[in-house]
Amino acid sequence: MFSTLKKLGPGLLFAGAAIGVSHLVQSTRAGADFGFGLLWALLLVNLFKYPFFQFGPRYASATGESLLEGYHKLGKGVLVTYFILSLGTMFTIQTAVTIVSAGLANSLFGDISFLNFGIESISSVEIWTVIILFICLIILFLGKYSTLDKLIKVIIVTLTISTLVAVCFAFIEFDKPITLVQMLPENTTEIAFLIAFMGWMPAPLDISVWHSIWAIEKKKDEGEFAPKTALLDFNIGYAGAIILGIAFVSLGYFVMFQTGETFSDKAAIFSNQLIDLYTKSLGNWAYIIIGIAAFTTMFSTTITTLDASPRAMSRSLELLTKKTYKKGYLLWILILTFGTLIIFFVFASEMGLLIKIATILSFITAPFYAIINYRLISSKYTPEDWRPSLKLHVLSWLGIFFLIGFSLWYLTIL
Repeated sequence: MFSTLKKLGPGLLFAGAAIGVSHLVQSTRAGADFGFGLLWALLLVNLFKYPFFQFGPRYASATGESLLEGYHKLGKGVLVTYFILSLGTMFTIQTAVTIVSAGLANSLFGDISFLNFGIESISSVEIWTVIILFICLIILFLGKYSTLDKLIKVIIVTLTISTLVAVCFAFIEFDKPITLVQMLPENTTEIAFLIAFMGWMPAPLDISVWHSIWAIEKKKDEGEFAPKTALLDFNIGYAGAIILGIAFVSLGYFVMFQTGETFSDKAAIFSNQLIDLYTKSLGNWAYIIIGIAAFTTMFSTTITTLDASPRAMSRSLELLTKKTYKKGYLLWILILTFGTLIIFFVFASEMGLLIKIATILSFITAPFYAIINYRLISSKYTPEDWRPSLKLHVLSWLGIFFLIGFSLWYLTIL
């Protein structure tokens, strides 16, 4: 078991990046507002996004290069488009996940105040944001990929156990008939939530690029990362993300459905509401379990996104300019950190708006990533043995139509 776990890595990093806002915030809200009524959306979007996520580690392990090199081979315009889209979304995404992490840290570990130093305008959540980003930077600077690889395994195991334990106890305490009736949102607000829910379920499609980069780093670290191992690693991470997505919908349903509670858009209040609702229904003993599950969920997302975006942006710039930047990763991670802090301090009270913007942008841009990933994996640049099977071709076509269709549907109701 331990030898198998040692071989895993990028797939668990994928799970760590995926299991965040989409699960803790959006899935919990889906369960709280719709019961199991949106389970169809969760399963369908995971099915149709599957091939495009899988193409990342498939291409990387088969060719020894990331999707970014593949995009560049498809044409400079493809890579330029990726670079522009990433530049437009990376700060919002990082800010959204960091806000939720800071709110949970504030709820679990208590308020931090600078009143003794005469600084009254900085809130405790803002201080926690700086602390969390600083901790992530230290881990990434000192340990780099190998430390992140080891750390994420501990986080994912802790997250999985604590979440499933919470679901089991919530199910035991639930005393109403369980209904699995599915529903299609009707009004504009509900449809907007549906699109946001699917936008980050299980994750934005650009994470496929990150996954391919992590696969290359794993190969450098271990000396070998064969395609079969890469696909097994991915499938384990992907299955885990789906299972925990259903788990958080279940938690929302068992604990919050029809309670009349409405969530705040402020990070600190939202985090307190989330944990308090669970402890009210399950008992104070559940506080530590829910707290660990929630915080590890968001911390894993915060650190993996902070690592991946700078890697992708640095490598993209190298390919576009045909130059090597030794400090490229360092520069981009600092740009992302300070950009996140600026956005956070300006929009700290608008957590809900930031999350909505980030998730909707991710869904609307998903067809682009789906199409170029499919083009690349089906092209001459991928070894013939590792191109998609007929079933995967069909699923890819259906997925592209699904993502385009829902994006157009959303744009027509705006």
